[in-house]
Amino acid sequence: MSVEPPITAAQSQAALRWLGRIQQQPAQAEGAAFKRWLLESPAHRQAYAEAQALWRLSEAPAARLAAEEHQGLQAYLEAMRRPERKRPWRGLAVAASLVLALGFAAGWQPQFWLQDLRADYTSGAQVRQVTLADRSQLTLDAGTAVAVDFTQGERRVRLLRGAAFFEVTHTGEPFLVDAQGGEVRVLGTQFEVRGQGDGAQVTVRSGRVAVTASAGQQARELTANQQMAYAAGVAGTVEGVDSDSRLAWRQGWLNYYQVPLAQVIEDLGRYYPGRILLLDDELAQRKVSGSFPAGEPLAALDSLGKVMGFSRQTVLGRLTVLR
Repeated sequence: MSVEPPITAAQSQAALRWLGRIQQQPAQAEGAAFKRWLLESPAHRQAYAEAQALWRLSEAPAARLAAEEHQGLQAYLEAMRRPERKRPWRGLAVAASLVLALGFAAGWQPQFWLQDLRADYTSGAQVRQVTLADRSQLTLDAGTAVAVDFTQGERRVRLLRGAAFFEVTHTGEPFLVDAQGGEVRVLGTQFEVRGQGDGAQVTVRSGRVAVTASAGQQARELTANQQMAYAAGVAGTVEGVDSDSRLAWRQGWLNYYQVPLAQVIEDLGRYYPGRILLLDDELAQRKVSGSFPAGEPLAALDSLGKVMGFSRQTVLGRLTVLR
């Protein structure tokens, strides 16, 4: 039995272009050029079927993305929702859906562009090891960006997004990490700084750090197996944790105890070369406990789906919708 070759990115994009034309001018579905394209390869027919599925899924995820990430798309999405009183709106809706579909297929995340331009080091969908000029070691979690400045007599790293684990070399110069308005001053340690919302969470594996939630506030000192979060310049309480369990992402595992499903999906999304969208807000708040392989996000989602009762649809290998 022969096995059909996988659909290429060019074939997927061609299918989306044909779908866009047919949505604007349905008569093109009967045209000779479209029929020739379909008959050229079984992969073309499969790519077109997937494009139709993506089209059906696109409006709800597109609305979610627009609300979360990119205000510039809101006008297009509003056009998609309005009654079709005039022909031009139909073309605008088609253009918006095509932009979103192609963006999803490429793992498009526009809010990261400016951060990446400012960063010295970034990681994609995998953990990355970095050695700084002072021989300090950084382990960047997937989806992380940092900027480094070793001038003016100090060593300063700015966490632009994501999470980084630090193993700092002693040189006599201060080592500081900036994250969401707060600052972590190294007192000789191994530790993680993880951005979250309008703040960050600091976890110490060994040694000590001093955490300042915002300029002018008193620093809080953390030692091994302690953790503290801050948000909007307000420091939380210092808590004892199993740092090896919390930092197991460095070995490829994500461990959770009674956390919202939305947090697990967000974490798995960093290891997925596309987008994962959870469309059920009530489901998003349900609690999850367990250990999941970071390098196999879809397998982790399938396991969670069996337990929590949600379904997964993945289109073009890049857009995964949970409902």
